[in-house]
Amino acid sequence: MGPFTLAVLMFGLAWLLVAGARLWQVRPVWVWYVVGYPLTALRIVRTWRKVAILQDLAVAPRPTRSLLGDLIVRGEALKPVAPRISFPKATRTGVSVVVRLHPGQTPAPFIAAADALAHAWRVHAVRVTSPERGTVHLLATAADPLQQPGIASAPAAHLSALVGILEAGAAWVVNFRQVPHWLTTGATQSGKSNLLARLVIGLAPQDVALVGIDCKGGMELGLFEHRLSALTTNRREAVAVFGALVDELFDRMATCRAARVRSIWELPDKQRPTPIVVIVDELAELYLSDGTREGKAEAERCSTAMLRIGQLGAALGIYLFVAAQRMGSDLGPGVTALRAQLSGRICHRVNDAGTAEMTLGDLNKDAVVIAQSITTDEKGVAVCADADGTWSRARSHKTTTEEARTAAHKHAERTPYLRNVHRALLAVEGGGS
Repeated sequence: MGPFTLAVLMFGLAWLLVAGARLWQVRPVWVWYVVGYPLTALRIVRTWRKVAILQDLAVAPRPTRSLLGDLIVRGEALKPVAPRISFPKATRTGVSVVVRLHPGQTPAPFIAAADALAHAWRVHAVRVTSPERGTVHLLATAADPLQQPGIASAPAAHLSALVGILEAGAAWVVNFRQVPHWLTTGATQSGKSNLLARLVIGLAPQDVALVGIDCKGGMELGLFEHRLSALTTNRREAVAVFGALVDELFDRMATCRAARVRSIWELPDKQRPTPIVVIVDELAELYLSDGTREGKAEAERCSTAMLRIGQLGAALGIYLFVAAQRMGSDLGPGVTALRAQLSGRICHRVNDAGTAEMTLGDLNKDAVVIAQSITTDEKGVAVCADADGTWSRARSHKTTTEEARTAAHKHAERTPYLRNVHRALLAVEGGGS
């Protein structure tokens, strides 16, 4: 091989490396299907039996006990049998493998071996689930999708907002029709405000009224004032708005009763009232009292109103999305009761274990441990869980202040007028009761 040929080959190799790196940035899914998936699938098939034996996932083909006189001798099987697996199936972010369990096996050993499987297969992580009896589903993600949390694709749906991406690569969607009320917690600079902004941007183009409860002077939700049907900046205004929303609940209840239906979604389109999403930024500002009788009364009225909305709002089209830096029973006697109504849970990085436990503990203990492991470098990363106990790590899409302000202005004409809420705010501003 001459010097010229060698130079051409080296140039060609360098070009392929540069082109491959560029293609990975522009079309990572293509590179994964063409190069990453075949190598990973081959690695899984080749290493499965060895990993299963080392991690005690294999079983003996026959009993390993024998009777010797009056003694029972136990021994290890010379050729343990690994559970059968399906051929690895490609997904957009990794591979999925179905394992057929041996009689007597449970998913617990596979959950414990998840890290070992990830190392053996050279993937980012392996998630273990058991969708049906006798099988285990292993979902391996090739790379961490939370490192660059773009907006994943998801079908458009009313009262749902695409806010980011899940660890498995699927879209992270907040859907109020499926999960009517939500609680999100997180310390300062954890990404909670970013999630709120992304939620409002997702809901702004839809036929929905947004009510902002921001008792920190409106610093957070004030960005969206042009798209909000109402914005409260102190607790006195919040009390009035919550009272008006409770009145709205009973009006809608009477409408449904007169029409012989159980929810507003069974009403004809022309008779159906506009759904309302109430966004509460910093729950503690509503519950903490200054010790005066008036302050305690305001906190109690806020607590009672939110609890009523949580109990009745799903069928009547009024939904809650509550954010808090910390969550604990010390905030007030109604906090635990309210939490029980907020079946959607999102926990960012928190400063105390009690908040993670209060947010996720009643749904899944494992999710609490994962939430406490979120570091300060993982801004926007959270653990989201549903009432059925399923959970996942997720990351909201980064949203700038300008994007939030632009979205509010763009869809300002879609802001519904809430007569009862508007009158309540006017009464407070005018000094009425």
